[in-house]
Amino acid sequence: MNLVTLDDIRAAAADIAPTVLRTPLLAAPWDDGLWLKPESLQPVGSFKLRGATHAVARLDPDARARGVVTHSSGNHGQALAYAARAAGVPCTVVVPEGAPEVKVARMRAFGAEVLLVPPARRLAEAQRIVAETGATLVPPFDDRRIIAGQGTVGAEIVADLPDVDVVLVPVGGGGLASGVATAVKALRPSTAVYGIEPLLAADARDSLAAGRVVTWDVELTYRTCADGLRTNLSELTLAHLRDRLDGIVTVTEEEIRAAAGRLIREARLVVEPSGAVATAARLFRADELPPGRTAAVITGGNADPAVLAALLTTA
Repeated sequence: MNLVTLDDIRAAAADIAPTVLRTPLLAAPWDDGLWLKPESLQPVGSFKLRGATHAVARLDPDARARGVVTHSSGNHGQALAYAARAAGVPCTVVVPEGAPEVKVARMRAFGAEVLLVPPARRLAEAQRIVAETGATLVPPFDDRRIIAGQGTVGAEIVADLPDVDVVLVPVGGGGLASGVATAVKALRPSTAVYGIEPLLAADARDSLAAGRVVTWDVELTYRTCADGLRTNLSELTLAHLRDRLDGIVTVTEEEIRAAAGRLIREARLVVEPSGAVATAARLFRADELPPGRTAAVITGGNADPAVLAALLTTA
């Protein structure tokens, strides 16, 4: 399988520079060995803007005129809507019912047409739109352009912390983890890269153990509060993770909420549950990780106000 390379990630970095924020690497106030990569500071509140912007930048003029379509629980949809608006490209987002309303509202605010469907129908609906309109499908993670764009997170971490020992990255569909692991291993092979996922949506753990994509039903993955990490891997992302990831660690719902609360209160970052899983691993599963200077990716901060209020009071 044709895996993404460091050259691909460097090309993506040039493509996204005018639109995407180069987020800082912040020292965690409570842990002098932990640094936080807050992708929640992006204009759309998540790392997804990187891959979406890169994918739109690579469209030819005819494809731009026909528009783009995707299926997303929220963050990728917002990112594609933002990137498409910046490039003057029409955008449609197929959203699974039950997605956070704050994310759906922002997609519409960025100019996207939003179609709500049952979770199991999201890909089929996106494919139907592509067939009827000729729009380009920009998937949330199963695409080399997306992986390369997300990989710029890893390149920035190594640039800002050249002696980083461990990088912790959340895993949903695996696009971010694939890109980050590609960049980090190419630039600093000795650094360990670990994927972190909810125990209630541990399909990546099972897929890596089985050596094939193991799919969890939505009835299982929808139990986790980390709504951005409910998606299963693809063959493409599994190939990257098998080749470049050092391991997977899972965290509980209680650990995710506690980590999010700490990030909000002490790091003063707006964080959604999905964005807190890497920090949760450092806080509660350090015995399952290598020691040393650690960078944790905070993937996003697009949470409903009620969720944020509850996280603020979580110990």
